[in-house]
Amino acid sequence: MDTRLLRTFVTLARTGSFTAAAAELHLAQSTVTVQVRTLEKELGVRLFDRLPRGALVTEAGRRLLAEAEEVLEAESRLRAAAAEGGPVRGRVVVGAGETLCSTRLPGVVAALRRTHPDVDVSLHPAGTSAAVEGLRSGRLDLALLLEEQAAFAGITAERIAHEPLVLVCAAGHPLAGRERPAGWEELARESFFLHEQGCSYSDRFAHELLAVTDGRTRLTRFGSIEAARACVAAGLGLTVLPRATVEEGLRAGSLAVVPGPPVPDVPVQLARHRRRLFSPAARAVADELVRQFRA
Repeated sequence: MDTRLLRTFVTLARTGSFTAAAAELHLAQSTVTVQVRTLEKELGVRLFDRLPRGALVTEAGRRLLAEAEEVLEAESRLRAAAAEGGPVRGRVVVGAGETLCSTRLPGVVAALRRTHPDVDVSLHPAGTSAAVEGLRSGRLDLALLLEEQAAFAGITAERIAHEPLVLVCAAGHPLAGRERPAGWEELARESFFLHEQGCSYSDRFAHELLAVTDGRTRLTRFGSIEAARACVAAGLGLTVLPRATVEEGLRAGSLAVVPGPPVPDVPVQLARHRRRLFSPAARAVADELVRQFRA
């Protein structure tokens, strides 16, 4: 059996779209259609219902999906064994939050280009839920999670560092630079611009605020750290973010630290799928991530 047909089947089942599957596989959409039909003919079952909104996996397709993934995983292990002892090469896709993609990971990629020039690293911004789903589906090889705990089914994670958090406001805000720390009750009277729901440190901070106001805190959540930071720099309120994302604003004087309740650092977890192949290229990227984050 041609494993290319299985790869197309698995990709289409995950994306639910012939267009998306073709783009991910770098194939023409017509080629995806032909490959799926060829596999259906070879197996003697219909794998997808073709609907106006996309491709829906049939009951037979769902039964065969896990088996197809096992075959593709075995193929990956075979190729890795054949390449053992040779130069480390391959593509490694790393998922991480916007914070880490913009502040920590460029240096990791630069270091890998020097030490492993044949390893191609792709960075994909992803929150925790998207990163875990990406590991499970095979879209991601590694993920960095800003989470206190990373107990997800099928995922193994190692805590490799802690990311310091800081409560900040605009330089001209009344809370900027004062000596007496603000308490939760005082902070709850302010407007806050936090990262999106599902972000562990933002959720934890929001929980503390809401606990002292019965849910009446003025709280806005953004999918972009840059949007939250810009609102705060404009004097509209406060935010809590990893220090690395506001360091430039603190140095330039557009932002200031707010003395307040202790904000615990957030752990950085390096995660991968428990059962999927840990290729030499992925191992090289993981080792560099650990080295730089622990430095």
